[in-house]
Amino acid sequence: MQFGRTYEEFEVGAVYKHWPGKTVTEYDDHLFCLLTMNHHPLHMDSNYAERTTDFGKNVVVGNYIYSLLLGMSVPDVSGKAIANLEIESLKHVAPTFHGDTIYGETTVLDKWPSKSKDDRGIVHVETKGYKQDGTLVCVFKRKVMVPTATYIKERGGEQPGRPELQER
Repeated sequence: MQFGRTYEEFEVGAVYKHWPGKTVTEYDDHLFCLLTMNHHPLHMDSNYAERTTDFGKNVVVGNYIYSLLLGMSVPDVSGKAIANLEIESLKHVAPTFHGDTIYGETTVLDKWPSKSKDDRGIVHVETKGYKQDGTLVCVFKRKVMVPTATYIKERGGEQPGRPELQER
C-alpha cells in the first residue's frame, strides 16, 4: 500500500479517489463535538434540531467532515509530508447527517520546488468530499511540503526508524 508520495510522484491534474468511504454515526459526531468543546445544540440535541431548525434533525459538525476528508487523503497526498503549510480555503457546501457516507477525492492543482531547500517541494491540492448520493458537502485547498526521492533515501528509505523483527 502506498503511503503518500514524493515530490516527483505528483502530477498536476492527477485525481486521487480516496477509498474507502466512512459512514458517519451519531457517536462519531457527538464524540468530535465533545473532544472539541463544540456544544452547539444543532449537533448535540435532537429535540432542538427537530423543532427549531430548517433541517429537522441534527447536522454533523462541519469540522469533523473536514477532518475526516483530510485523514482520508493522507495515504494518497500527505503520508510522506514534511509539513502541511496552509489551508487556503475551506467551504462547507451542504449538510451531512448521521448515517451519511462520506467519500473524498483530491486533485493536484500545482507543484513547485522549494526555494530554500532542494530536497523538497510544495504541492497545491484541492480535496472534495461528497455523500453517497454524490452531493458535494465540503471543499478545501491546501499546500503541503513533500520530500523528494533524495530526501527519502538520505533519511532511511520508505519506513525510516521501523525496527526489524528479532526472532528469539
